[in-house]
Amino acid sequence: MVRNSFVGLLFAGMSLAPVAAQDVRTSSAPFEAGLPLGVTSNGTFNPMSDNVKVYGALVDAESCAYDPTRNLIIVPSRGASQRVATNDGYVALLNSDGSVHTAKWIGATRDGLVLNHPFGSEIHDGTLYLADIDGDTSDDDPRTAVLRMFDLASGAPTGEIPVPQSPWLNDIAVAEDGTIYATQTVAGSDGSPVRLYQIMPDGRVTVLIEGSPLNSPNGVALDNDGNIVVVNIGDDLVLTFSRHGALLKAEHAVQPGNDGIVIMPDGTKFVSSVRNGGISRITPGAAAVLIASGIPSAASMCFDPVARQLVIPMNPNNAVAIVKVP
Repeated sequence: MVRNSFVGLLFAGMSLAPVAAQDVRTSSAPFEAGLPLGVTSNGTFNPMSDNVKVYGALVDAESCAYDPTRNLIIVPSRGASQRVATNDGYVALLNSDGSVHTAKWIGATRDGLVLNHPFGSEIHDGTLYLADIDGDTSDDDPRTAVLRMFDLASGAPTGEIPVPQSPWLNDIAVAEDGTIYATQTVAGSDGSPVRLYQIMPDGRVTVLIEGSPLNSPNGVALDNDGNIVVVNIGDDLVLTFSRHGALLKAEHAVQPGNDGIVIMPDGTKFVSSVRNGGISRITPGAAAVLIASGIPSAASMCFDPVARQLVIPMNPNNAVAIVKVP
């Protein structure tokens, strides 16, 4: 999302407490962020020279966020599934050309860190928010959603908000007052319908919208008026809701099966189709047009305003695609 809003929220008292059943690779050592690419020799770190470019560093990346303080792209990797290796998620930093700045900024060690399998990401007011999960280590271990927060300057964990009502939150958006909006793309194990959750600054969780017109809702963003915009995987709809959950507008992307959404300052929306590989541009008052196509597994994208480009994680392809925009 382009719009960076203030989040008046410190999440005091929401400590990140390891859970023995899952966090078997954590230790009591303090958290340390990873260094940019380089070599440590005889106790001295030597950064990689500027004439070298390295690409990669991602494993099943689902989303990204542009960090204006560093002019870098933050890309969470989901890593292995919980049933293969618990607590395997991490966060890489990429340069604007897609090359690797820091392979594991969050996740260089597991000391003081729980990050299992992150999906959506968002930056607001010096905090990185990640939609993560707990559980799902076996058939007898239910998967539940949890939001995890990290200090943008240091990468250190700052808190978490469990959302036990949901088995999995896909994408997230944060409003000026600190309210978080999160999509639940799949039905709950109890048969509850797909949902858009509202998570208040004090941690209270409520269901804002459930069922139709949500149809496997995925990407969520806030427009320039503070309304909530949701894209569906199940059809081509791009839905704008008020903060009270009233449907204000329904637009159509060129393709169905959509995942990511970026909203520009002039109201233009870019929508990525994870199923069909296209990027739709929806200009206010005009029909959508396709500006890029054939991008495999085009997931929840972000916008780099300095380079004027969309950055699009490609899930199992372990890479990002870059699309320049005027």
